[in-house]
Amino acid sequence: MLNVHILLVDDETDTEFLFKSFFRKWIKDGKVRLSFTPDASQALDKLSLSDGNDIILILSDINMPGMSGIELLNKVKAMYPHIDVFMMTAYDNEEYRKESKEGGALNYLTKPIDFNFLKDEIVKLHPQIT
Repeated sequence: MLNVHILLVDDETDTEFLFKSFFRKWIKDGKVRLSFTPDASQALDKLSLSDGNDIILILSDINMPGMSGIELLNKVKAMYPHIDVFMMTAYDNEEYRKESKEGGALNYLTKPIDFNFLKDEIVKLHPQIT
């Protein structure tokens, strides 16, 4: 059985609860493992501990204190090009879209997150989940 390990990076800690609630069935069935970090530096630490082999998808907010999600995206794609990244933002603008695409993000999501769309996008990448 495929176990998709998703790393959620967002300084808004209530986001973790929302994602865990939505993916509850996948988590319960052992299809998805969801980890959470409140900032980009901790996300990089988590990746370095696993050498980037465990996490296959990062969902990152763009606006965070310290390192931005765009900076995180650029570092992740440089060090772990095999990890897929979706960017999330409450402040949609063309510059963020452009930087996300140029940085290698597979998707750009605006908050509030359309969880059904997100689920469909994850299934496209990992059809074995369903």
